[in-house]
Amino acid sequence: MTNMDRHRTLLHLAQQLSAATAASDWQALAAINTLMASTLPQLAAQGPWSAAERAALSALRELHRAAVATVDSATAGMSQHVHDLTNNREGWLAYALDSGDAATGT
Repeated sequence: MTNMDRHRTLLHLAQQLSAATAASDWQALAAINTLMASTLPQLAAQGPWSAAERAALSALRELHRAAVATVDSATAGMSQHVHDLTNNREGWLAYALDSGDAATGT
């Protein structure tokens, strides 16, 4: 693999990561994360990074940090939603039972 191929690979990973993050595509983010974990060590083993490759690697690192923050935020939001649903379960059940009684006339 030439240096141009390494640079192109880094840019491609960055594009995929950015698109998946913007779309909140959790499955794609997981797949890209796995791909990065296997690809980056292979790229690094090919020798010193050029200036352009270091810049692309730095951009990829920042995109990865942003993706992790997005996932963390979504996880926290989902956890809060589940917590709220759990806390309001009794009210929802009472409402559902009352609505069922009204529908049947009991």
